[in-house]
Parts: sequence; structure tokens; C-alpha cells
Amino acid sequence: QVGLVESGGGSVQAGGALTLSCAASGNTDSIKCMGWFLQAPGKEREGIASIDSYGGTSYSASVWGRFTISQDSAKNTLSLQMNSLKVEDTAMYYCAADGGDICDIVVVRTSQHWGQGTQVTVSS
Repeated sequence: QVGLVESGGGSVQAGGALTLSCAASGNTDSIKCMGWFLQAPGKEREGIASIDSYGGTSYSASVWGRFTISQDSAKNTLSLQMNSLKVEDTAMYYCAADGGDICDIVVVRTSQHWGQGTQVTVSS
């Protein structure tokens, strides 16, 4: 089993920045893909960033160029640097992990494991 705990959410004005972190525990050797998805009230879950075991990354069009995903070599900590935040980025953000061979934002959206989420609120 894999445990994921997010931190770093909060409130920020548009144009500001936040860094989210995710601490992974348990059977981390089974993880081949990690990432972040978000869910806003009344909307579908959206995968926004992924990173595979080789450091390959992918991003949704909505965050490309503004957000950067990274992880430590032991896959115990995942980060999401969020710059130039927009009001429409407001959502609950979840860290996700999956043991499958394919890693992209679609896989992240339907991952085997996810944390409890951290709220990000961007005001104008």
C-alpha cells in the first residue's frame, strides 16, 4: 500500500506562486508514475502534471509553462511549483501515484493511489 500526504496549499492573489509538496510512504518501490490532479466544485477531476521514473514529465495545456513538477530520486517527495496563478486554478489539488507502465496526465487522473488533497484558492 502507498500513503500520500499533500501540503502547501493556501490562498494567494492572482499572479502569485505556491509550491505544493507530497510525501509518499509505504511501498514506494511499486510506484512508476506520480502526478497531480485537481478537482474544482462541480467539475470533473483533471490531471495536470505527471512525472515518470525516468524524470519524464507531461502537463495539461491549462498549466503548461506555469507549473513545474519534480520529485526526489527516492520518489518519496513530489513537488509542484505553481507560478503565475490564475483565479481559475482554484481547486482541491491531489497528489497521485500509480504502478502502471504508462505515465501521463490521463493516468494521473485515474491513479491507483491519491492523498486527501490540499486546497488552493486564487483571488483576483
